[in-house]
Amino acid sequence: MNPKRPTPRHIIIKMQKVQDKERILKAARERQLLAYKDVPIRLSADFSKETLQARREWQEIFRVMKSKNLQPRLLYPAKLSFRIDGHIKTFPDKKKLKEFIITKPLLYEMMKGLFEEKDKKYVQTKWQ
Repeated sequence: MNPKRPTPRHIIIKMQKVQDKERILKAARERQLLAYKDVPIRLSADFSKETLQARREWQEIFRVMKSKNLQPRLLYPAKLSFRIDGHIKTFPDKKKLKEFIITKPLLYEMMKGLFEEKDKKYVQTKWQ
């Protein structure tokens, strides 16, 4: 650990047994704060293929929100969170986000094209 380093270093550990990884992550969650030589450290799990795909599905919406300064975040495993009207809103899937967007005209105008394209593709593949 270098105290002069401005940002923490990422260390990747591969484990042969999934049970070991789960046990370590569970212990880290229970303790809340871990430290190495009095320097706080944070542990996070790698993402499965399903989780990575779910996170990829948020990319277009994330990009638009970021350009409009809504401060979007992707929470684990694949939830979208952003700030609007001074509050932080979190959505587990696009359906819930779409329901919320309909109630906010300004947000609806920003995102309208993204959801319509997806809906058209779904209808086309459904009926073919």
